[in-house]
Amino acid sequence: MTGQDPAPPGAAAGPRGSAGRSESAAALEPGDDGGPCEESAAIDPVLRSPAERSRTFRGILVNTGVANITTSYLWFALTFWAYLQTRNVIATGVIGGAYMLLIALSSISFGTFVDRYRKLAVMRFAGGFTLVMFVLSGVMYLLTPASVLLDLRQPWFWVFTLIILIGAVVENMRNIALSTTVTILIEPDRRANANGLVGMVQGLMFIITSVLSGLSVGLLGMGWTIVVAIALTALAFAHLLTLRMPEEVRVATTDAHGGFDLRGSFAAVLAISGLFALILFSTFNNFVGGVYMALMDPYGLELFSVEMWGTYFALGATGFIVGGSLIGKFGLGSNPLRTMLIAVILMGVVGAVFTVREWAWLYVAGIWLYLVLVPFVEAAEQTVIQRVVPLHRQGRVFGFAMAFESAAAPITAFLIAPMAQFWIIPYARSTDGAAHLAPLLGEGTSRGIALVFLVAGIIIIGAAALAFITPVYRRVSASYAQTAAEAGTTATP
Repeated sequence: MTGQDPAPPGAAAGPRGSAGRSESAAALEPGDDGGPCEESAAIDPVLRSPAERSRTFRGILVNTGVANITTSYLWFALTFWAYLQTRNVIATGVIGGAYMLLIALSSISFGTFVDRYRKLAVMRFAGGFTLVMFVLSGVMYLLTPASVLLDLRQPWFWVFTLIILIGAVVENMRNIALSTTVTILIEPDRRANANGLVGMVQGLMFIITSVLSGLSVGLLGMGWTIVVAIALTALAFAHLLTLRMPEEVRVATTDAHGGFDLRGSFAAVLAISGLFALILFSTFNNFVGGVYMALMDPYGLELFSVEMWGTYFALGATGFIVGGSLIGKFGLGSNPLRTMLIAVILMGVVGAVFTVREWAWLYVAGIWLYLVLVPFVEAAEQTVIQRVVPLHRQGRVFGFAMAFESAAAPITAFLIAPMAQFWIIPYARSTDGAAHLAPLLGEGTSRGIALVFLVAGIIIIGAAALAFITPVYRRVSASYAQTAAEAGTTATP
């Protein structure tokens, strides 16, 4: 892939502990034999000062943000275009669900490659591959008549969609690599803040892509939208070739095998007690995310024109920047897991009430509050993993987490879209259904979608609240606190 052979596999890792230490201190300690020594030979942070490494990280972060903006711009545009041309929520549900399903199926491989190759080499491969796929989508759009391309009964629409989605999915390999560059370039006590900056960039991505996608589809059409995406992808790829990260002297010796190291990924997660539970906790919001993926755009497009929906969604997406900036300034507190679950409960509350009436301002305000909370969930998980997992396994752990969490959204998206299209929406628009729902959800053409949002929000509140009283929550919280305290003691002269 990069012209560089992967490092030879290392010895199998085993749990490590010491006599006299508390069980909670050992529970979250990396289960690795000699990993830190191997990593210290592969990573040399003293080559440059922390300020210089931070500047390099910001350059990588901005480049990844531009690449993510481009892929999301085309993906959002595809979703808008498909719904406006077909008025079918199954199309949007399948597009969103297929995207998350592809991420779930490919993330293990992505994490394996991140562990086996230099991080910038992985990013360059992903950028080049995405560029090729977007060019192919442009060729197909140019050669296929619109009436044929938009016929959902024929394969061409789905082939066209798949090409774009594959290009967008492969770009996610860069996000896994980005999480490992935080470990390489950022001091441990500043990683939560760096993860907050990642959330800010994601927020900017949503703002820019929402505005550009809506305006692009409404004013330029899908063809010119693809042209813009190709040009921006090529620009980001060219800039990526200029970046350097000398701290990664060589690829850390890793026990990753092949291109799909599922066994190694699972073993890396299980080697640290409580890590799988952390991933499970962070999956909660992805279940309700599948509902939003299938139905949020149709609901917005019923309230607004496509140009205005993109603009209003961008306004709501400023919440992502606020959430990320709050983490960047204040961190996540002494217990990131507690912060995560509180954020998930609040997300459920917002999701349950932001469509109880068909009011545009309520919908936009709900999106804003929801996106303020998303960075807290993601940054909490990343911060814990970066602290307790050895670098030469982080790619597979992040890949496993992405695969596991992404699999939740397609389940709900694929289930909810047909149910909403064929049963819930028709019932809500019928005379009897509208009368039954009016006292709770008011009146309007989108009360069926509002009912789905309400139920999904209540479910996620209950799931996250139950997580607080589980033994694994208490064990992981105590273990993280003990590990952080020991790390602070070691760093203090």
